[in-house]
Amino acid sequence: MIERIAIAVIGGSGLYSMPEITQITTHYISTPFGDPSAEIRIGTLRGKRVAFLPRHGVGHIYTPTTVPYLANIFALKTLGVRFVLAVNACGSLREDYAPGHIVIPDQLIDYTNSRPRTFFDTGIVGHVGVAEPFSPELSEVAYQAVKSVGATAHKGGTFLIEEGPRFATRAESHLFRQWGCSLIGMTTAPEAFLAREAEMAYTTMAHVTDYDVWHVSEQPVTVEMVIRTLHHNLELAQAALAKAVEMIDETADWTCHHALENAIMTDRSKIPVDVLDKLQPLVGRYFN
Repeated sequence: MIERIAIAVIGGSGLYSMPEITQITTHYISTPFGDPSAEIRIGTLRGKRVAFLPRHGVGHIYTPTTVPYLANIFALKTLGVRFVLAVNACGSLREDYAPGHIVIPDQLIDYTNSRPRTFFDTGIVGHVGVAEPFSPELSEVAYQAVKSVGATAHKGGTFLIEEGPRFATRAESHLFRQWGCSLIGMTTAPEAFLAREAEMAYTTMAHVTDYDVWHVSEQPVTVEMVIRTLHHNLELAQAALAKAVEMIDETADWTCHHALENAIMTDRSKIPVDVLDKLQPLVGRYFN
């Protein structure tokens, strides 16, 4: 029997290599949606048990589109996770959100086109509200944690998620700026939406690595540029995560923890038994 865990971190493998994490166990969790990106590592951080999942797999083997988002979130749900702290690399679409800064966005645009986006497929229909795609309460915790470790933090901004794995063209970058977007990345959608369907509080610490390609006085974004900035920010990211974990009240009960309460449209008598069994960790408390 795997222990119940309230807090999870989704990001790069470097996030769970900090010396402060102790009592580490590793678990393989299969799901009806396939295998997660990697085994889930559970360790003690600031007195709390935390699940760590490398989004792109060990060695960065999944593209932003092939990341098994449904399996990742479902596996965390089976552990009992209620709070998800994500870490993402991103490009800035604003002059004041400079490389090296960390942003806690408050809005999300899903500009992807070929990713499964929901747990509610044929057999059961759920319409989950995502007017605020990030948990305001958890976002405040993350923002305060980032500030407390001395990083340059920004709260708010629209995060546009492109399909990838290519970077944007200059025309696309200018278009997204005209839309009022602040950041551009590749992995927060559908991750944030699936977390909401799983009734988890979700936020992300978006690490600005570059100015994308709109900034004519800066070099266009490259993989080398992204990796260099992420490595430079690794200690700050680890420190901010540790502080955020310390600040989270694991008993907190927020609106997003009840996201399915009025979201399921399908009549109970019309839902196939195998579908209910499949989604038991998500919907069981509404049908038992």
